[in-house]
Amino acid sequence: MKRIRKLGWQIYLAFLAMIGATLVGVMLYASHSFQEFYLQQTRTTLEHHARQFRYLVKDQTMDPETWSAVDELCKKLGAEIDIRFTLILPSGQVIGDSQEEPARMDNHAQRPEVQRAFSGKPGDSVRYSYTLEQDMMYVAMPLEQQKRVIGVVRAAMPVTVFNETLSHLYREITAAGAMIAVLAAIISLYISRYITKPLQQIQQGATRYARGELHHRIHFTGSEELSGLADAMNLMASQLAERMQTVTRQRNELEAVLANMVEAVITVDKDERILRCNTAAKNLFGITLEDCSLRSIQEMIRNAGIQRFVKKTFESAGPVEDVLTLNFEHEQFLHVHGSLLPAETDQPPEALFVFHDITRLKQLENLRKEFVANVSHELRTPITSIVGFVETLLDGAIEDPENARKFLNIIEKNAQRLNSIITDLLTLSKIEQEKEEEQIVLKNCRIKDVLEAAILICDSRANEQQIQIDLECPAGLWGKVNAPLLEQAVVNLLDNAIKYSNSGATIKISANKQGQELVMAVQDFGCGIPSEHLPRLFERFYRVDKARSRTLGGTGLGLAIVKHITNVHRGRVTVESTPGAGSTFAIILPGA
Repeated sequence: MKRIRKLGWQIYLAFLAMIGATLVGVMLYASHSFQEFYLQQTRTTLEHHARQFRYLVKDQTMDPETWSAVDELCKKLGAEIDIRFTLILPSGQVIGDSQEEPARMDNHAQRPEVQRAFSGKPGDSVRYSYTLEQDMMYVAMPLEQQKRVIGVVRAAMPVTVFNETLSHLYREITAAGAMIAVLAAIISLYISRYITKPLQQIQQGATRYARGELHHRIHFTGSEELSGLADAMNLMASQLAERMQTVTRQRNELEAVLANMVEAVITVDKDERILRCNTAAKNLFGITLEDCSLRSIQEMIRNAGIQRFVKKTFESAGPVEDVLTLNFEHEQFLHVHGSLLPAETDQPPEALFVFHDITRLKQLENLRKEFVANVSHELRTPITSIVGFVETLLDGAIEDPENARKFLNIIEKNAQRLNSIITDLLTLSKIEQEKEEEQIVLKNCRIKDVLEAAILICDSRANEQQIQIDLECPAGLWGKVNAPLLEQAVVNLLDNAIKYSNSGATIKISANKQGQELVMAVQDFGCGIPSEHLPRLFERFYRVDKARSRTLGGTGLGLAIVKHITNVHRGRVTVESTPGAGSTFAIILPGA
């Protein structure tokens, strides 16, 4: 992985490289300029001395007799001004030199500066002298008489002094450059830090934004560009904080809605894996999001109908609805709505499924149908009997007094039965309506007074069958009840006990406090009830023995009324029965 360097160091190194390159360039240029300057100055000096020396020897005839005088002049003049003078004939022979005997010197005809001077022009060169064994700078001037070159005058100076001077100058330039470089490095470091410090502040602010500290603000008063960047980031953080709050609020609202929905909600992807589900879904299907996350819906909910519905939803362009049946612990009916969720073009589709448990509605619908059928049947029986006997009377039976009276008695009996059914239905409806509207008022009453009033109502019928009713209830037993409703419930239980008891039997009514509950029981010793009928005993129009019930004048609604009255009191009603030994019905209410 490529290493990322800090911006400050990059700026610092860039400054150093630029300053270093500039210093090196300046030093090279200065060195070259100084070198050229010194060379030019030396060349000019040598040329000047060469001209003076040429002036001194211009009148010499160059005959061998004058060579010694010329050589002596070269040595004398060279010793005075510390410059090497040489006089050379056109043949290249040296006849005078400041520092060497001419006889021992090589022929100089091939020296570059000498060759140029023989051509009539001044010549110069810097080269190694094998005679003196050191670098020398030579300047040669033509010596002319009567416009003819009769020799060459040459002045020379060692370059060693010049090199030492340049070396000293180079050292001073290098020292000055080093000092400038150090100072520039310090200034560059300061400048780089000055430039990057606000960027570091902005970076720290951006890091805090990344950690979620969106209420932090970057305060910067530097350059216009960086101040603008800081203001832009502060504005971005403010807007992002507002949007995050909005998203969080919407998400919380959505989660609250999903969590409190009665309907089960499940989201799956195109591979039919569960992505999300709410609390209702967990309760309905017995799953948890931790267990089912990214697991297929077929694995978590083993129901062929749901699996087919999921496939149908992904294959359909619009919403899909259906009613499905589940058979887990008990039969359940679900109204299912499925639809594809909007997605980006390159995103795989997801589907949302909403399951509404309509089991209770189905049960209520079945109860309604059964109730309507029972009511229709119960009303049709006496009405059919009444219509039949009325038609018989109209057909001539009214002329027979004995049969007419008999038929009228039957009509009266069926009319009373019809009235009883309607009365009980209205009672049930009234109890349910008052319960919904919370119009039923519970007051502290003495329970014994309520039970005695019920016994008084049923006493005449009990006497007809010579049935004795025994009451066991403490005088100081009180309860928070609605006295008329509780009295009616006890009357209904007593009426049933009387109907199904033999002549001369005894019925016991008891009331007592058991813990925090008030228990009132009606016990008879009649024919009893088979156990298979007990769960449905309190349903409307349910009869154990329909023929006997109608013969005894029952409507099939008495126990249903008892149950509703008990529910109004936030209590419950129970039954215990043994065929051939009798039954015990108990009303259990919360204590006062």
